[in-house]
Amino acid sequence: MAHITLPEFEDMTPAIQEKARPILEKTGKLGDIFKLLAIDEKIYFATDEMIQKYLLDETTLSYDIKEAIALLISKENGCKMCVDVHKNIAKMLGLSEAQIEEILQGVESISTDEKEKALLNFCIKAAQKDNYKILKEEIEALKEMGWSDTQIIEAVAITGYFNYINTLSNVFGLGE
Repeated sequence: MAHITLPEFEDMTPAIQEKARPILEKTGKLGDIFKLLAIDEKIYFATDEMIQKYLLDETTLSYDIKEAIALLISKENGCKMCVDVHKNIAKMLGLSEAQIEEILQGVESISTDEKEKALLNFCIKAAQKDNYKILKEEIEALKEMGWSDTQIIEAVAITGYFNYINTLSNVFGLGE
């Protein structure tokens, strides 16, 4: 049960209802994170824009890597609701149950190349409170492995997004 009252569809602004209606018609319900964000239209639409641009649109990173970041950061942040949501999204994107479990066991358990593991480990480090200690040399090492500036920025932006959304979920007790 959430720590604050979450609005139901009829209590949301017309602009948010317009976004919610297709979800409600397709699934029959709205998730708690959607309801939480719907409390403030500005926060809702800013967050929705991030979701669209970082996660749903085709970008320089594959959907597999994006979902690996989502799962790793959400697990690192103790956000059970986000882990559960992204396990389902990863399945919809074609990841097997075994691949998802590898990701949740940590980067070293993932059956992938060292280049991808380096980026994922970098994202975990970037998610930490002391991320200000990351050195230019660490970014240069990723670039030497073949990651572009755009890919690195995108990976860190997705990491930051999950720190943000995990914080909202955890603070307000969503999915408990």
